[in-house]
Amino acid sequence: MPEIRRADARRNYARILAVAEEEVAAHGAGASLEQIARTAQVGSATVRRHFPTRHALLEAVSRKRIDALHARARELAGTDDSRAALLEWLGDLVAYCVTARGLAAALAYDGAGADPVHGNSCAAALEVAAGPLLHRAVRDGAVAAEVTVADLITLAVGLALATEHHPDPAAASERLLRLTVAGLSPQG
Repeated sequence: MPEIRRADARRNYARILAVAEEEVAAHGAGASLEQIARTAQVGSATVRRHFPTRHALLEAVSRKRIDALHARARELAGTDDSRAALLEWLGDLVAYCVTARGLAAALAYDGAGADPVHGNSCAAALEVAAGPLLHRAVRDGAVAAEVTVADLITLAVGLALATEHHPDPAAASERLLRLTVAGLSPQG
């Protein structure tokens, strides 16, 4: 009997996650948990058993994007220009945050813990991914030593949230990222 319950629980989890991915894509981080339960044909308690918090649900929905960013960081680690590699990865992170509704919310520091990265599994996975890129850029003198992966994640989340209602959020966030990287001083 326990095997049947476990198999049923796995099917429920998969169905809830599939529905949640669609709902978050359509409605962002504020997607209705009750609507997810109805569409997945499970009770609200079943959704909450698998995903005790909205943040846990957003992290699960964002897992594929996080895995893709991790793979991209490994790919960029072999490039010669450490600054360009880091900035390209950061641009990818910003683009993902802008286009993947819910990802910025999944990465955002929620104040629950003292550490904005390690208290969040998505952000922690990105720290593992981007850490080598950042360390190499710092070692090469291409990025300031005080920059952290948490800073980069916070920047990406901020840009995504600041541009989410813009008519062209991708272009606006890309422009703001370029301004941030270049600084506000005229190039001379």
